[in-house]
Amino acid sequence: VQLQASGGGMVQAGGSLRLSCAASGRTFSSYSMNWFRQAPGKEREFVARIAGSGGSTYADSVKGRFTIFRDNAKNTVYLQMDSLKPEDTAVYYCAALRRYSPTLPRDYWGQGTLVTVSS
Repeated sequence: VQLQASGGGMVQAGGSLRLSCAASGRTFSSYSMNWFRQAPGKEREFVARIAGSGGSTYADSVKGRFTIFRDNAKNTVYLQMDSLKPEDTAVYYCAALRRYSPTLPRDYWGQGTLVTVSS
């Protein structure tokens, strides 16, 4: 599995961005996909997860503002980010993690895409 994240950029507070993560492989629909983020000087933190079936989970800090969804026909997972705040500034990573998808042989991470929210 190879993951390619894109869509980051600079936006003003209150604005929106949509991140994309394209996955290689033919079994994309069978495993959960995750978004994490890492702000400068901080540890990487969980943002959102979506199961192959479409069920989703969010961190409290983004609940109601971010939406994770997937298009299995395109092997792509998205993170729609609305009402962005300066504290959302971080490098965002998509990941397929074995702990949530035991059929995966290991964890897979995308390369990260930078989101900068100005006040």
